[in-house]
Amino acid sequence: MDVERDLELLLDERACERLVHEYAWAVDSGEASAIADLFTEDGVWEAADGRRFEGRDEIRRAFTGRQGLRRRTSMHVCTNVLVRREGPDDASGTSYLLNYRHDTADDGVPVLPVPAAPPKFVGIYHDRYVRTAAGWKMSYRRFELRFLRPRSR
Repeated sequence: MDVERDLELLLDERACERLVHEYAWAVDSGEASAIADLFTEDGVWEAADGRRFEGRDEIRRAFTGRQGLRRRTSMHVCTNVLVRREGPDDASGTSYLLNYRHDTADDGVPVLPVPAAPPKFVGIYHDRYVRTAAGWKMSYRRFELRFLRPRSR
């Protein structure tokens, strides 16, 4: 048993797991453009619908649009976070996402609490992480959609 090695592994895994939670917090708290700071300079974000954003600047531009969407209330609930360190400076991971979302009908700012409904969608994030001079960052994130709530009639 190598306690020092085990502690280092635990701290690295926790740093990567924290990125998952910071991502969710940023988008749900109205600071979605800050998601770009969680990525490496050449990071890639891929959506389930095929959209792909390459590089921190492009990721920031994409999420700045989401940040401006004031009529939407969302909660990205990330769970089952599993990080696997693959080398001293790289890791991979998965996490489940349940996305609760409500849009106001009149494009106004929602008054909390908003009406509850089943999750809008449920899926899996597939991540790759690298250790940088600024700490662990995402180098790649892809969302895989598994469940989608039907549209209301």
